[in-house]
Amino acid sequence: MSPKKPTKKELEKMLEISEDKAGKYLKELQYAKADLQNIQKQNLKRLQDVRDRANGSILQQLIPILDELQILGSNDAEMDKLVEGVQMVERKLMKILELEGVQPIEAEGLRFDPFKHEAIMEVETLEVEEGLVTEEIRRGYTYKDRVLRASVVKVARAPDVVEIKIEDDQDE
Repeated sequence: MSPKKPTKKELEKMLEISEDKAGKYLKELQYAKADLQNIQKQNLKRLQDVRDRANGSILQQLIPILDELQILGSNDAEMDKLVEGVQMVERKLMKILELEGVQPIEAEGLRFDPFKHEAIMEVETLEVEEGLVTEEIRRGYTYKDRVLRASVVKVARAPDVVEIKIEDDQDE
């Protein structure tokens, strides 16, 4: 026996039920999409708030250093006192950076690393092994194992070897 074919009225009823379900699913999908967009907006706002608080914390630590630099700039201090004051400010700033996770990149005397060092010059020398950093021009820094700024360095290179042929004068 073959299954009974639905009548036109039954088909219309089934179509109406399917359309109702589809409409219900569409509304649910639209609500879910709106909820997702709201969550994304909230997360972006929270992330920005966290960034702002972190930046505010660092900036708050930098303000006293600015005060000290302004004091140094306004006094008619002796050169020795001025240099000492600047060094003190430098140490404080470096301490703040280290507390936040910034570390200086070691360079001088180490093998050249293109991921941490930027070579601006090669120095011909026999005193230092080829490929070692001979001088650091500008210090580089990392933040959580990521290079913020590469060290600018000079790198040792072996001098070019030139053969000199000495001819014997034989005037005999």
